[in-house]
Amino acid sequence: MRVADLRAQLRALEAKPVHEERVLRQWAQARPQDAGRRRPEDFLPLRLREGLPALETQLGALARLRSEHPAADGSARLLVALADGQTVESVLLPRGGLCVSTQVGCAVGCGFCMTGREGLLRQLGSAEIVAQVALARARRTVKKVVFMGMGEPAHNLDNVLEAIDLLGTAGGIGHKDLVFSTVGDARVFERLPQGRVKPALALSLHSMDAARRATLLPRAPAFEPAELLERGLAYARATGYPLQVQWTLLEGINDGDDEIEALAGRLARRYAILNMIPWNRVDGLDYRRPDDQRVTAIFRALNRRGVLTRMRQSAGQDVEGGCGQLRSRAQGMATVSVVRQGAHS
Repeated sequence: MRVADLRAQLRALEAKPVHEERVLRQWAQARPQDAGRRRPEDFLPLRLREGLPALETQLGALARLRSEHPAADGSARLLVALADGQTVESVLLPRGGLCVSTQVGCAVGCGFCMTGREGLLRQLGSAEIVAQVALARARRTVKKVVFMGMGEPAHNLDNVLEAIDLLGTAGGIGHKDLVFSTVGDARVFERLPQGRVKPALALSLHSMDAARRATLLPRAPAFEPAELLERGLAYARATGYPLQVQWTLLEGINDGDDEIEALAGRLARRYAILNMIPWNRVDGLDYRRPDDQRVTAIFRALNRRGVLTRMRQSAGQDVEGGCGQLRSRAQGMATVSVVRQGAHS
């Protein structure tokens, strides 16, 4: 379901634009429809008031909590059930952050990511994306939303931008606190500057070597990494929000001195933040995390060269909650359950 569909339903219930915004604001901020100084009976049309209970039930069914997995770092991985029975993952982050999914599965096929192993199953509608925020806000304060969960936002661009527009207006989230993450797509650099809500941009780079990056991200657009960075930096300058560069550290693959030198040559004293993320282990994959000594050396070398670098840990590592892992385990348990039931039938 899209936000546009919700607006059409509200108009069918005789809502005017001001009533639409009131209903969508209450929903996106996880507030009851009757909360606030103005009571619905003093403000909303009768037909809309009569339709609100059914609408609230519909909105609640868009994203329901299947399970929650708190971690020692203060984060919590949420397995979220959609109305059709599919599941996605959201992550409550420390300090009021939330990571949301934009697709069920992903078509990019990153070799180090569990989500990419199952391919793309379907797109999320913009209302399903916002519903993850409403679900999280019912549990914690959410002041920042990053579109870095399951899926590639650029492959679901219309729905993601519609969700961003609502979250950055009625949802009450600052534009710089909405972070659009992508492996790189020409449409992103065309469409993001056109919106009334212009989110911050994060680029999933992972290598400065084009051939190596193509191996790690086999179905990402064939951008030269240097060109991708320049496009991202141009958008950052235009919006006033620094470019965020995401780099999953893989031992023996993209943690070498050649990568460090290439990054320093492109990002030193530029309007960007480099987030180095040691790989979160996934069963069945042969990648390894660099040891702590190497991670520290990379961090110091980049900062010494003028690249603002942050070392980040993927949230929820102690509960093996890397992106796609909760969904994979849930799917596996469902399969086991079906097999066991069949064995007794």
